[in-house]
Amino acid sequence: MTVTTVGLDLARHVFHVHGISETRRRIFNKKIKRAQLLAFFETLPRCVIGMEACGSAHHWGREIGAATCASWAMTCG
Repeated sequence: MTVTTVGLDLARHVFHVHGISETRRRIFNKKIKRAQLLAFFETLPRCVIGMEACGSAHHWGREIGAATCASWAMTCG
């Protein structure tokens, strides 16, 4: 199965990443340290990444977008 959508929970040191396929089946659900985050996304095929809209969302959106994928920030509530 190929990852088509990734949910990214931003944090200070450890990020939670959840990947699903086109049929909405879970492919992975893992914790990744800040230093390893960009390298992890470089291993994925092109996909859409959703993350919470917070202070660092624009930074990570630019970094990840430059590396591989399209990203967007979502507001909660």
